[in-house]
Amino acid sequence: MAKEMVAMLLAGGQGSRLYALTEKLAKPAVPFGGKYRIIDFPLSNCVNSGIDTVGILTQYQPLVLNEYIGNGQPWDLDRSQGGVHVLPPYQQASGSDWYKGTANAIYQNISFIERYNPQYVIILSGDQICKQDYSDFLKFHKEKDAEFSVAVREVPWEEASRFGLMVADENDKITEFQEKPKEPKSNLASMGIYIFNWDVLKKYLIEDEADPESENDFGNNIIPNLLRDNRRMYAYHFNGYWKDVGTIPSLWEANMEVLDPEHSGINLFDDDWKVYSRNSGMTGHRISGDAVIENSMITDGCRIEGNVKHSILFAGVRVEKGAEVEDAVVMGGTTIKAGAVVKHCIVAENVIIGENAVVGAMPEDSENGVATIGFGVYVGDNAKIGPNAMVNNNVKDGEEEW
Repeated sequence: MAKEMVAMLLAGGQGSRLYALTEKLAKPAVPFGGKYRIIDFPLSNCVNSGIDTVGILTQYQPLVLNEYIGNGQPWDLDRSQGGVHVLPPYQQASGSDWYKGTANAIYQNISFIERYNPQYVIILSGDQICKQDYSDFLKFHKEKDAEFSVAVREVPWEEASRFGLMVADENDKITEFQEKPKEPKSNLASMGIYIFNWDVLKKYLIEDEADPESENDFGNNIIPNLLRDNRRMYAYHFNGYWKDVGTIPSLWEANMEVLDPEHSGINLFDDDWKVYSRNSGMTGHRISGDAVIENSMITDGCRIEGNVKHSILFAGVRVEKGAEVEDAVVMGGTTIKAGAVVKHCIVAENVIIGENAVVGAMPEDSENGVATIGFGVYVGDNAKIGPNAMVNNNVKDGEEEW
């Protein structure tokens, strides 16, 4: 069954600059952001972008990564047609079982790609934190009638010499490639994410493999060869969040940025572009600087800005600023809005408790009763629910139920 585009994810990196973190672990398997691993980001991007066929090229310390990926089910990539495939290096007759370079890694898997007869192949890196819509990238590639496109980011000029740089004209056509130059002519840094027309990629991989002088690398060999032959090459400007987490400081910084999604650009709490992981379909929980939590259980996906005391919050509960929750059992998906007081009660799933509403024991009331709110009930703003109330229907703004 032909696929429009197949993704090849380079996940063999040793990650030597992460030292102890990657001593027994491939870099893409390094944990990130509370409940993820680095490889969750490109895999989730594929799912969110509509790509359902992914080859993961493993090499260094692959066991944890292989076990983690499994059949791809957490990313909805457990499919009979396509899906996710872990592709270790082949054992050659010469005894070599190591990918020689990034281009050689893809070359060794030409037969895998051929099974799906794609028009396009996207090459991804397994060691970046990036949320990117690859379908938008493919649309650019088609509109330009490109044979090769590379995702680029503008970097500060003073840092440009640290990167592989694409020099492009006003139509984004690439005219030159500079690998970490002393005198940069561009500040468009390659993100190491490429889209190729498959027929073009295949031709250049085969030629590269036949060249005994080649390092079998995309940056050092394939891209210069495309330029030499005046192929149609374009730079796709990406403005979202991207970070190469190849060093301890960059990995730490990216984790710190998770705590400040409004300013950093990385939002792990975005329900419209979920990052999936083997741990569960929920995001990690997030507790703001204004929140106070005492002796409580807070489960995956909770977002707490108010005060929570001696309570159990199931997955996905939201407690807004100024809200108070005490001695409460609050079930999954419920929202307690700003200023609400929820005490000594059981709140079922998917309930909304409005602003400044009071549910359960008031300060002057006995705490013997347990108020109960049924599944999916809406409790209006400023409503009052008494300490023994059993509420199965919506309560209007300002109403009281006892």
